[in-house]
Amino acid sequence: MKVIITGTTGMVGKGVLLECLDHSDITEVLSISRKPIEIEHSKLKELIHQDFSEFASVADQLKGYDACYACMGVSAAGLKEEQYTKLTHTFTLSLAKELLILNKDMTFNYVSGEGTDSSEKGRGMWARVKGKTENDLLNLGFAQAFMFRPGAIIPLRGVEPSSKLYKFLIRYLKWLIKLIKMIAPKAVVDTTQIGLAMINVTKNGYDKRVLKPYDIQILAG
Repeated sequence: MKVIITGTTGMVGKGVLLECLDHSDITEVLSISRKPIEIEHSKLKELIHQDFSEFASVADQLKGYDACYACMGVSAAGLKEEQYTKLTHTFTLSLAKELLILNKDMTFNYVSGEGTDSSEKGRGMWARVKGKTENDLLNLGFAQAFMFRPGAIIPLRGVEPSSKLYKFLIRYLKWLIKLIKMIAPKAVVDTTQIGLAMINVTKNGYDKRVLKPYDIQILAG
């Protein structure tokens, strides 16, 4: 399989990238980001692209892929709804629409988050925007589309969070996340599980389109 990954400079995206590079069923990985990720691998190609509101200008480099793992995300902290919508919904849908034109049989996996509001009517701004993004992706017409909603995430394989807050939590409160995993094992996933789940759901499908942490654990095997 040939896959595209966004958000490879972030915690989830990098974790997914490492699993894809190691997996025998993945023959090529295209990382789309604004800056180099400083990883060299025979399977890896990089597309440095600054304007995520359009992808028509690089369409020739997006053809022939079997899946897209959209892991790019930003914190809503300090952002107005219009700004967060652009960075979350507009950028994701811009890529998705271009990819659908070029690769009609593609699987599109999107990393959302636990607590996303599918009704798009709740009080939480970020949850509404994520909900609209999920809904629009599911209705776009991909052969397969899956919305990943991980809860607490444990980074593995040397991957570090890009968020300062999450980096602090992982560094000083990792014991708490491990405790939560012991108490509620179905609520916590790690970056390796997310990567493997994305690969396996692309290959084999799944009976749900919105995936909670336990679904991700099942798909990771």
